[in-house]
Amino acid sequence: MGLDQEHTPEAIPTPENSEGAADQLLLIPDELPEDHRSGFVAVIGRPNVGKSTLMNAYLGQKVAIVSPKPQTTRNRLLGILTRPDAQVIFVDTPGIHKPRHKLGEYMRGQALMAIPDADVVLWLVDISARPTPEDEEIAELLAKRREPAPLIMAMNKVDLLSPDAIPERVETYRRLLAQAAPTSPESPALLISATRGDGLEELLSLIISHLPLGPRYYPPDQITDQQERFLVSELIREQALYHLRQEVPHGVAVVVDEFKERSDEMTYISATLYVERSSHKGIVLGHEGAMLKRIGQAARQEIERLLGTRVYLDLWVKVRPRWRRDEKALRRFGYRLPRKRR
Repeated sequence: MGLDQEHTPEAIPTPENSEGAADQLLLIPDELPEDHRSGFVAVIGRPNVGKSTLMNAYLGQKVAIVSPKPQTTRNRLLGILTRPDAQVIFVDTPGIHKPRHKLGEYMRGQALMAIPDADVVLWLVDISARPTPEDEEIAELLAKRREPAPLIMAMNKVDLLSPDAIPERVETYRRLLAQAAPTSPESPALLISATRGDGLEELLSLIISHLPLGPRYYPPDQITDQQERFLVSELIREQALYHLRQEVPHGVAVVVDEFKERSDEMTYISATLYVERSSHKGIVLGHEGAMLKRIGQAARQEIERLLGTRVYLDLWVKVRPRWRRDEKALRRFGYRLPRKRR
C-alpha cells in the first residue's frame, strides 16, 4: 500500500447532480396500477439523528455511509425505492447545523435546497435526547416555507429511551412540530428505530399515502443516482471516520484517482486521502503505515460488496492546507459551491 508518493489524480469523483430528475423521461410501464404514487422525500434533521441509516434500511443495502460521528453526510444523495404501487425517491441530506467553514456552508446549503422541491418532507429527530437549538432552528426554517409540502416527523432512536420517558418526550417534539407546521396542526409524528426496525413499515405507508399520483422516474432496478467512483470514495471516507479520532476525520477528503476493471474478477482502485495538516497526515498513516492499512482493509471489504469483485485498493495520503475553507479546493474535491456572480 502506498504511503506518500506524489502523483497527479486522473479524475476527481464528483457526485451526480440530482436536480431536474423530474424532468427526465418518465417511465410509465403499462403494468403500473392507476393509483401508483411517486415523488421525492427530503429527509432532513440535525446531524447524527439517523437519516442515512433510515434510508439504507428502506433500500436494504448501504447507499449512504454512516458513522457514530456527526456530519458524516456531505452531499445530497438519492435512494430509490421501487415497489409495485409506488416509487419513493429519498433525498438523504447533510445535517442542518451552524457552519464553521466553507464546507459546512456547502453542507447546510445541500440540505436546505432539498426542502422546496420535495413532495414530502420527512423530519427526523432523535427522541433519545431533548430538542437542541439546531432542532429549534429547523422548526423555524420549516415554518417559513411557501406552499409547503406535507411534513412528517419521525422520532428516531426510540430503542434508546426508557418506556416511562417516552410520553413526555413525544409531547415535547409534538410541540416543536406544531411550531414547524402552524398551518397544518395535524401533521403526523411516529416513533421509530431505524436500527431495530420499529415503526418503519408504518412510516413508509404514511409517506406513500402523502405522495402524489404519478409514474416511475427511474428504472425499477436503480437504487441511487450516484456513480460507483463516488460511492467508493465515500466508503473509504466512512472507514476514516470510524478509525480516526477527534477532529481528524472531519478534515479528510477522498479522491479516487484510478478505477480500472482489470478482469471480471478484479478491480484496481487508487485513491488519495487529503488532510489539512501535516500532523493529521501522520495520524492517518499511523506507525509504519498501520492506520492507513487498517482503513484500507476495512474499506476494501465494503467496496468488494458494492462492486461484486475482488478489489486491489491502493491508498495515499496528502496534505492540502485548510481545504475546507478553500472554495477552489472544495470544487476540486467534488463539492460544487455556487459560483459568485461578478
